[in-house]
Amino acid sequence: MTVMAVIGTQWGDEGKGKIIDLLSEDADLIARYQGGNNAGHTVVIGNDQFILHLIPSGILHKGKKCIIGSGVVVDPEALISEIEDLKKKGIQIDNNLYISKRANLIMPYHRVIDQASEKWKGQHKIGTTGKGIGQAYSDQMARAGIRMIDLMNKEIFEERLRLNLNEKNIILKEIYGLDPLDFNEIFDEYQRFSLVLKKYIADVEVMLREAIIQGKSILLEGAQGSMLDVNHGTYPYVTSSHPISGGACAGLGIPPSKIEKVLGVVKAYTTRVGEGPFPTELRDKTGTLLREKGGEYGATTGRPRRCGWFDAVVVKHAVWINGCDTLALTKLDILDEFKKIYICVGYKYKGKVYHEMPSEIDILANCEPLYKELDGWREPTGGITSYNKLPKKAKEYIKELSKILRSDFSIISTGSKREHTIFLN
Repeated sequence: MTVMAVIGTQWGDEGKGKIIDLLSEDADLIARYQGGNNAGHTVVIGNDQFILHLIPSGILHKGKKCIIGSGVVVDPEALISEIEDLKKKGIQIDNNLYISKRANLIMPYHRVIDQASEKWKGQHKIGTTGKGIGQAYSDQMARAGIRMIDLMNKEIFEERLRLNLNEKNIILKEIYGLDPLDFNEIFDEYQRFSLVLKKYIADVEVMLREAIIQGKSILLEGAQGSMLDVNHGTYPYVTSSHPISGGACAGLGIPPSKIEKVLGVVKAYTTRVGEGPFPTELRDKTGTLLREKGGEYGATTGRPRRCGWFDAVVVKHAVWINGCDTLALTKLDILDEFKKIYICVGYKYKGKVYHEMPSEIDILANCEPLYKELDGWREPTGGITSYNKLPKKAKEYIKELSKILRSDFSIISTGSKREHTIFLN
């Protein structure tokens, strides 16, 4: 029996979708534990590209049980759209997808307030996707959330919606100067959603418990990356949940002692979407080249990602707080053209050098990255499936990362397709 958590070690977009898809082949059950449809996992199978927002990447393998846990906030309209799109592509959803009764719903007022709040903040905005994720989590913590099981009970849903909407409409009108939302319109729409989603609702916590007892192989899937964790990331420029491995316990109801392995996914360089500090960001032609070669545009929003050199300070922090047992390195091939490659090994701020992740946002926003320079390999690595066939300088880069991070790589991705992968262990 193996229970493995797969997490991102940077600001998300590390290539977790491909890694989870690969590992799903040997898993019995794949469970998503946090986030919402603000995240996107991209998987390439042959000539087909799949972009998943809420449904675990394991759904692309036949017969795999896929769970959306209680730690996920679910936009019913987005989920139904995703289900329909996958079905059109021949993916079997029924009897393979299960949604926690305890998962909280994203409501229309969450999206409207999210977008209005970002506009109101102006230059101090967080850079959200505007999909209502943070507002849904806020209501959950304030014990005002509406859960999936509430949606299945018409009377309870009506009561909770009416109570919440009375408050939200005051906020919309008095703070943001917007028109109130219509109760009947939302109620009727969500009743239609309930009819579609009813067959997927389940006691997934019990399913997971029984699977663990039976010795099944279970893969725990996170969204975003560790540096967007609401506690341990670059606060306040973070997401509203816990992408770190500990979030899997809270988001799925699994005891920490049952998670046997944590795999951290690491991109060979660094990217970030939205606002917030990014010490190694390159605002020159090198950053542009990384973006264009890497196709660094958001899978969910299409927003261009900010790009920079590998930040080992960030990843060391993530390796520790997640308890990573091993790492997967992605997008190595994107660095093929560079004559010189740089690894950030520390920050300098007002004469002081930091080798550990500072908590102070002003330090992160204004520090000078300290780099270790390596020679590039300037040979194609795309599609290579054997470590021995990698260029010597590429191997040196991998070994240097492993040395600095004090963790070994067990998977190296050399392209977007499943077969473009090197397995070391």
